[in-house]
Amino acid sequence: MARPILNYRNQIALAIILFFAAITRFANLGRPNELVFDEVYYVDGARDFLAYGVESQSGEAEFVVHPPLGKWLIAIGIQTFGDNPFGWRFSAALFGLASVALIYFITQALFKSNFLSLSATALISLDGLHLVMSRTALLDIFLSFFILLTFHLVIKEKYWQAGITIGLALATKWSALYLLVALCLFLLFYKKTYIKTALQFTILPALTYLITWSGWFLSDIGWKRDSASNSLFSLFNYHREMLNFHTNLKTDHSYEASPWNWLILGRPTSFFYATPKQCGQENCSQEVLALGTPTLWWLGLVSIFITLGYFIYQRELNAGLILLFLFANYLPWIAFPERTTFYFYSIAFEPYLILALIYVMAKALENQALRGVRKRYALVTIGLIGLTFAYFLPLYVGSVLPYQDWYARMWFPSWI
Repeated sequence: MARPILNYRNQIALAIILFFAAITRFANLGRPNELVFDEVYYVDGARDFLAYGVESQSGEAEFVVHPPLGKWLIAIGIQTFGDNPFGWRFSAALFGLASVALIYFITQALFKSNFLSLSATALISLDGLHLVMSRTALLDIFLSFFILLTFHLVIKEKYWQAGITIGLALATKWSALYLLVALCLFLLFYKKTYIKTALQFTILPALTYLITWSGWFLSDIGWKRDSASNSLFSLFNYHREMLNFHTNLKTDHSYEASPWNWLILGRPTSFFYATPKQCGQENCSQEVLALGTPTLWWLGLVSIFITLGYFIYQRELNAGLILLFLFANYLPWIAFPERTTFYFYSIAFEPYLILALIYVMAKALENQALRGVRKRYALVTIGLIGLTFAYFLPLYVGSVLPYQDWYARMWFPSWI
């Protein structure tokens, strides 16, 4: 009789966490009541898709540097809820919430533990970066979700489906290409299924990617649409220009951040800042700051090294897969030190930082004699992360604060 009770309690706990994640992601989603940061590009692209089926400038061809899928997803929110701040951000919030739910099932598959699965779900719901990206109409939360879904399918050894989802990630942002290469190498060495791997992680992602360009193929106003006699060659010409843009992006930005300091939260990205008069004091601040919950990220950083140590000495597949997805989404950025990069790009590997922390928890709980004590330590750690999240929550959701309260949350000068 004990088993159903535990399952029931587990379901109730999961429902509470998901309800909390939904409230934090959807409540006041229309705040700020204006486009913030790069929403100006992606919401505009979504409007174009609804009007023309392709990104366009007043009915004329327009050069755009990212694939179409993420903007199509934003367009669904606009079509459903209107061209307003809630409509702009609805799809991002929905995919962010789906990521919170997905990590529960991933952790169950990896560790077969209700406690660890609930812990992982709680931790991602308490991460400030994940919350901000879930409340902003940018492409990166969609990229993060499709990569996380690919991870889920890989650990389930559903490689055909994983080939489709990594194709969807590529159709959101090209940075998923590094993970695609890493997955190909992993399967070639681990499974040694050369022909099947070629089909699963080259042909299938490519076909998936091309399908997302259907609007461009069907239009007569897409950029470079008639640059060659063959549509595929025209698309190749377009992609060559996109590649040239990305490889030469070296524009200075006040919030650019070197990948070397992403994990230590050296330079978070401010998406919005204003000084309204709504806090009952003379000086007020309102900000949306893409900043990971500090205690979570710093503990996660330590956990990455511990997980790496376990992998080196024990060659555990779980540790290897977590590190593969983390490093494939992080390390390539270091290879381009001159390129303009931002901290919020790290949302692509943020789930694996959390899973590294969960992996360390799992190792700590293997000692049956100390399991009870260590579980309490784990709960205290999650509680500390929750308190940190609550402290920074006004910066994540754009609440108006007295200036001194806002400034107190700027723990380092580089956060301003």
